[in-house]
Amino acid sequence: MGAERTGAPQLTLEQLRAEIATGQIDTVIAAFTDMQGRLMGKRLHAQFFLDHVLGHGVEGCNYLLTVDVDMNTLDGYAMTSWEAGYGDMEFVLDMDTLRRTPGQPYSATIQCDLAWLDGRGPVRPSPRDFLKAQSAKAADLGFVALAGTELEFIIFEDSFDSAWDKKYQGLTGANRYNVDYSILGGTRVEPLLRDIRNEMFRAGVVVEGAKGECNLGQHEIAFLYDDVVRTCDNHVIYKNAAKELAVQHGQSITFMAKYDQREGNSCHIHLSLRGQDGSAVFADKRRKNGQSKLFGHFLAGVQATMREFSYFYAPNINSYKRFQHGSFAPTAIAWGRDNRTCALRVVGQGHGLRMENRVPGGDVNPYLAVGAMLAGGLHGIEHELRPEPEFVGNAYNADLDHVPTTLAEARDLLDRSAIARACFGDDVVDHYVNAATIEVGAFNAAVTDWERIRGFERL
Repeated sequence: MGAERTGAPQLTLEQLRAEIATGQIDTVIAAFTDMQGRLMGKRLHAQFFLDHVLGHGVEGCNYLLTVDVDMNTLDGYAMTSWEAGYGDMEFVLDMDTLRRTPGQPYSATIQCDLAWLDGRGPVRPSPRDFLKAQSAKAADLGFVALAGTELEFIIFEDSFDSAWDKKYQGLTGANRYNVDYSILGGTRVEPLLRDIRNEMFRAGVVVEGAKGECNLGQHEIAFLYDDVVRTCDNHVIYKNAAKELAVQHGQSITFMAKYDQREGNSCHIHLSLRGQDGSAVFADKRRKNGQSKLFGHFLAGVQATMREFSYFYAPNINSYKRFQHGSFAPTAIAWGRDNRTCALRVVGQGHGLRMENRVPGGDVNPYLAVGAMLAGGLHGIEHELRPEPEFVGNAYNADLDHVPTTLAEARDLLDRSAIARACFGDDVVDHYVNAATIEVGAFNAAVTDWERIRGFERL
């Protein structure tokens, strides 16, 4: 894996100034990624951005990192509360992320880090800071971390508003049957897929291609791997853009890990390290399968921490519905070469040698998942952990450690994890443990359709 981005157009500050002057761009979005992986921020008039924001920054309420998906203000977070007054934090512009906004030809987007206004430094529980801390640690050890994310989604013929009004019942998938790898099946939804691909290229992302998947209306669009932070920046821009472009087509998209009883939406994450000189530190032709001793340590670290870090790979109640026997979503924590029944799949050779984490679903926050994976691998290098033997065969039927089956189990594993607290800090772990506790409590208090159907008359 390398970090080539040939062919993708990049927007420079000079171009932005020129296009604002001619009226081609009149809006600048300043956005960060919240705990749920959503873009949050402000749309700024372009000239105001140049005159007042570019040199001075912009601010927003610190409650944005302590809410649930419904934007409810919640208790239990150390960083903010009613008692503390819900103050502001700074959106620190990362001008290296400047890009054209996909689907909005008059707009540019800049992604932001978060910092405290009193000079305390970065807001550490911020997902982007979570990943940047691990990327910096890799750099300190002499490595560059590279990643690619493969994100699946289901397209529906219903609009988002129609789907909401129907309470997401009786929706019509954009394909009526399994279209895995089908060119004909892809053609049925090509107007939307083509817009997504071209708009993401216009936004500076190297597009690989699109393919059908197994669920009804399920597809995947892939992009070239890159530096871990840029890959995750691209991921959240893409996820937001895909939904906005679906609106323009009168359709809707879901990235839920498990929408129905059929195949779930995965987000397989490919990760590798390079030397800062570009060398393939994971590869060694002299060793079995061409895997270096360093690769073995890294792989062992990711595997050893997988259960304790599962919250970062599967952050929602629904995430755990995806882990079903024989579903191509893993249940067993094992590694194998090109073995899709294992949680960790080793693929490639030489510079392309990497591991694929098959645990995350389409609902994952990429910064948290890649950051956790990188932290686990670096832990393995630092402690020279030895990898378990390669698993051969069907891991679904093996007597192995399993991925947690509920969010509550994953929360408890994270809370008790000395490794997580050493890697991320107590403040960060406690922040996300509280988020999981709130989500578990909200679900346990809800009455579901399943309960009504089973119990309304018959119980």
